[in-house]
Amino acid sequence: MTDSARTGLRIKSELGIHPEVRRACLEFAKWVRKEFEFPKRVVVYLKKDYQIKNRFTKELVSATFFAPFDKSEEPYIRIATGDYKELLEQNGQDNALAAILGSIAHELGHYYQWIDDLELDEDGAENNREYMLDLYSQTRDHP
Repeated sequence: MTDSARTGLRIKSELGIHPEVRRACLEFAKWVRKEFEFPKRVVVYLKKDYQIKNRFTKELVSATFFAPFDKSEEPYIRIATGDYKELLEQNGQDNALAAILGSIAHELGHYYQWIDDLELDEDGAENNREYMLDLYSQTRDHP
């Protein structure tokens, strides 16, 4: 890696993102940066859409990870947050926000697979989601 390679995790929020979603994602990102290393810069784009289109399969999904073939390029994550109000009504605030943070954690699982030159696999990413959310929930239970 060259000296100019950027590191870290960033959150970029589209206009129209629910303020509580934005706040929770920024707080989660602050915690994640303390707990995990990000040897290659990854940006998480919060989208106001209900779903976003996967660049390759063209299917509509709630989250995507872009893993560039060329490791000199930066990867990125897109998270759809447009269903927050429905999730809030159906499941309550904690569970609604956990669903969105879980999407971020899942896609970060793919980020680490990419960093480690592993095949991107859903089971591994899902394990990462559970691991990160479990660790994070421990910080939430003890103010």
